[in-house]
Amino acid sequence: MVPVLVSIEPTPGKRPEWLRAPAPVGGNYKALKGLVERLQLHTVCESAACPNVGECWNHGTATFMILGNVCTRRCGFCAVQKGAPLEADFDEPRRVAEAVAALGLRYAVITSVNRDDRKDGGALLFAMTIRAIRQEVPGCKVEVLIPDFQGSLEAVDIVMDAAPDVLNHNTETVPRLYRQVRLGARYERSLQVLQYAKKLRPEIPVKSGLMLGLGETKDEVLAVLRDLHAHSVDIVTLGQYLRPSPKHLPIIRYVPPEDFAELRQAGMSMGFSHVEAGPLVRSSYHADESHAAASLAPATC
Repeated sequence: MVPVLVSIEPTPGKRPEWLRAPAPVGGNYKALKGLVERLQLHTVCESAACPNVGECWNHGTATFMILGNVCTRRCGFCAVQKGAPLEADFDEPRRVAEAVAALGLRYAVITSVNRDDRKDGGALLFAMTIRAIRQEVPGCKVEVLIPDFQGSLEAVDIVMDAAPDVLNHNTETVPRLYRQVRLGARYERSLQVLQYAKKLRPEIPVKSGLMLGLGETKDEVLAVLRDLHAHSVDIVTLGQYLRPSPKHLPIIRYVPPEDFAELRQAGMSMGFSHVEAGPLVRSSYHADESHAAASLAPATC
């Protein structure tokens, strides 16, 4: 019998030591926070209450969130504000590029809220941001973490035409939990987006990630990994779900580091170029290292 990664009771108890993250303090943290505020930008680090904000910002890295900080969907796990979206800001790509230049980044990650109010889902702003960074900081690699664009392959065309260095779209959880976790999303649609992106530009690594601790079993996680590999995904991230507030989905279980290590090994044996797995791993955590590893070891899809 295959062991279960999570219990059925939402009573994980006290947060374990392996989930202790550095506090968001320090000179680099303050400087980056000031830069983001001055340029009127948003970061997923703050908007989504990422536990790694202290570590990443003190290393001078951040994931910029374009298209505002109000999401048109109401996913049960996410801390980003929900409601009526803001107007698209077509000067935002320039300001993101200015921030990347000021930080001296060699690897930038760009994501967004869901913009189901826009026909292209915000794809044009992604493409504009990629091109603005390349113009302002030649040689800087750009990873994009896109929404599903409601399945619009034309929107994926727009983003891939700008040739990001990595195309990331998270499946987030196992199919059985989609109705609770990813309201408005569809598992099969996410797989289609990932596979289509890889088909368009086979030389560009494609990436996806999952949160654990929401009620999934080991069998279900392994099935998703097999699906991702079958749909031409190169890089996978696996991390622990952390509840942003009492209004969000409960944590069913704190998944220990040894379980993540086991899943990482299983993923690598399936043929992924790189699997980043651990309690504090997020989709853009150590993104530059994941890209480098994938570039050295292409997937066997």
